[in-house]
Amino acid sequence: MGSSSSSRNKIPNAQELMHQTGFSSAHLLRLHDRFESLDRDNRGYLSPDDFEVLGGLAMNPIGGRIIEAFFSSGQDTVDFSSFVRILAHFRPTDRNRNKEGTQQELPSSRTRKLKFAFQLYDLDRDGKISREELLQVLRAMLGLQVTEEQLQSIAERAIQEADLDKDDAISFDEFKKSLEKMDIDTKMSVSFLK
Repeated sequence: MGSSSSSRNKIPNAQELMHQTGFSSAHLLRLHDRFESLDRDNRGYLSPDDFEVLGGLAMNPIGGRIIEAFFSSGQDTVDFSSFVRILAHFRPTDRNRNKEGTQQELPSSRTRKLKFAFQLYDLDRDGKISREELLQVLRAMLGLQVTEEQLQSIAERAIQEADLDKDDAISFDEFKKSLEKMDIDTKMSVSFLK
């Protein structure tokens, strides 16, 4: 146990990160090792190019959008704390944590997972998913598997079903409502920390 505590000391703000993300000390240590392996030049931060070595993202049709999610608007680097906070969206929801009186909503909560997913579609970050944004993501995800006409039809149907206020776009609240029956915890959880 002592070595775990001393190893954790090399991680800045470890206690704060554990509280904010729900990651354990052991998880943080594994994530720190992963961060360091991605930071091949030992700069203390990652750039979008550093993520290229992750084969799964390279094969994912929206891998570029996922990588962009690690970087705040106008920034081209991410430090360890930000890296951990983004990855926390993919933790399984800890249903017992909020029962202990924690007021803070964890990144792995259903709402925070949905906000993260919404941002992958909201390409211009205006708080709405337009038909064109939806089409761009569908093209990336489905590529040549379907015709342009089929893509248009899929986008049209999605907008019609989700757009409750009939403004021809999907707001976060509409996005959330349209996915209320989906098991987001299963769909947006990665067991990369076992």
